[in-house]
Amino acid sequence: MLKVNHINVAYGNLQVVWDVSLSISEGEVVAILGPNGAGKTTTLKSIIGLLPPKSGSVEFKGEDITGRPIHEMTTLGVAFVPEERNLFTAMTVHENLLMGAYTIRDKQKIRRNLEYVYSLFPRLEERRPQYAGTMSGGERQMLAIARGLMANPRLVLLDEPSMGLSPENVIVVFETIEKLRSENVTVIIVEQNVDTTLRFSDRAYVMEQGRIAMHDTSENLLKDDHVCKMYLGV
Repeated sequence: MLKVNHINVAYGNLQVVWDVSLSISEGEVVAILGPNGAGKTTTLKSIIGLLPPKSGSVEFKGEDITGRPIHEMTTLGVAFVPEERNLFTAMTVHENLLMGAYTIRDKQKIRRNLEYVYSLFPRLEERRPQYAGTMSGGERQMLAIARGLMANPRLVLLDEPSMGLSPENVIVVFETIEKLRSENVTVIIVEQNVDTTLRFSDRAYVMEQGRIAMHDTSENLLKDDHVCKMYLGV
């Protein structure tokens, strides 16, 4: 579904991603792990078009999408849920979801999409009239993901979805990712919560100092000495 081919990415003259290649198949949950400053979020921003690479390319379903504007990416079926969530806190749950369907003109399709996300997240339907700013951290993250799904993406990029959440809400977020997997939605997740992420993902890439340092199945990485020592404290 997605191929990232030897991208190099920089902020001005400061290069932070070096020769990164990824390959994601349809229906997979694939993690990008690593310490702060490893280039994980920058890689996502380059895929989605917020920060086009200096060199290299990004392909989605065989089509070159390198540097496409983000509104075109939404139309193609790619959604990005940033770490900041960027919810409209003075708007209701329902209004936030409608904003996720802003590019859709077919009212029947919007209604079907609402039914779909409410079926995935019954808690959000219960809170339709609630202002986003009054919700818990886990509920806000759930809403951010649901809003991204309102445009019917087949690929969802999640940036640090468990950041700042209580352990209970972290489980809520990862259960949400499990729901996406059950719907055959492809997910790329950038995370520092290595242990939980590896238990919920199929494969993972480990980035260190802007480069891919390791790539394997999540099951194998959970047993890897380097991963256990550096990221799991074992």
